[in-house]
Amino acid sequence: MVWDEWEKAKVDVAGERQVSMRLNQVTSGPGGGQADLVVHQDDLGEVGHEAFLLHGQLQKQADIAGAGAGAGAGADGSGSGSTMQAAASLKTAGFSLGGELETTVSVWTSQVKTVLQACAHISNHLDYSKKAHAADDEAIAASLRNRDGAAVSVSRIDEYLK
Repeated sequence: MVWDEWEKAKVDVAGERQVSMRLNQVTSGPGGGQADLVVHQDDLGEVGHEAFLLHGQLQKQADIAGAGAGAGAGADGSGSGSTMQAAASLKTAGFSLGGELETTVSVWTSQVKTVLQACAHISNHLDYSKKAHAADDEAIAASLRNRDGAAVSVSRIDEYLK
């Protein structure tokens, strides 16, 4: 394509682009008219609480390295869990399985930490969201009151939106 043809093609395409959109209403079909995502304050609290409980269980039960292990949980004096102790013993005895077991414990521990962080993030975020939305609801309710404390009429609200 020569340069003149390219310039002509660009002008033709630019002339055909008359994009416009006007939205007067939401359709009542699928995806329109009906709220498809509804979250209640109690729902947020329950999900956040479950994430908190899962975090606690994982912290106690998924620690095969012994990093968070207390007395009687298989940790030795240096804090190594029974799995890491086994890996060290195997390595000392010349078994290549010892190094592989150490790698497994390292990868497992990293992945457990990632899940723990995700659970903590979900729990904290949902707690924050619940409080923030409650504060927003209170502010909106306060702003939609007349001076005498009565609720603002729907027609008055419609005036605000125009």
